[in-house]
Amino acid sequence: MFKNERQLHIEWGDCDPADIVFYPRYFAFFDASTGALFEAMGYPLRYIRDELKDVGFPMVDTRSQFFKPSKYGDQVTIKSEFTQVGRASFGIRHQLFNGDDLAVECLEKRVWACHDDSGAMKAKAIPEAVKARMLS
Repeated sequence: MFKNERQLHIEWGDCDPADIVFYPRYFAFFDASTGALFEAMGYPLRYIRDELKDVGFPMVDTRSQFFKPSKYGDQVTIKSEFTQVGRASFGIRHQLFNGDDLAVECLEKRVWACHDDSGAMKAKAIPEAVKARMLS
C-alpha cells in the first residue's frame, strides 16, 4: 500500500493554554496529511476536481488515540498509509511521531465522491489508475 511521510513544526496557534496541541488540531494535521498522501501519488485534489471532475474523498469515519502530548516548538513526523482499498471507499492510518515516540494514531475511512446530475454528492468507484497507485 502507498505510504507518505511529512514533517510538521508545532506552532503556537496549535496549542492550548497548557502549551500542548489542542486535540482538534490533530484532525486538521491528519486531513492535510491525506491531501499530501494523494499529492505524493500524483493526484492532488485540484487534479481530481478539475481533470477527473470528481469532488474528492470526504471522510465518513475517524477515530484517534492519543498517547503522548506534543507542544509548541516540537518537530513531529506524520506517517500516512492506505490500509484498505475497496470499490468506492478506502482506509488511511496516520501516525504522528514526536521523536521516536508514537504520540497519536488516527484511522480514517473515506469515500471517493462525485456529484450526480442533480448536484447531490454520491459515492463513486475509485478510478482504476488511482486505485492501482493506492495499492502500490
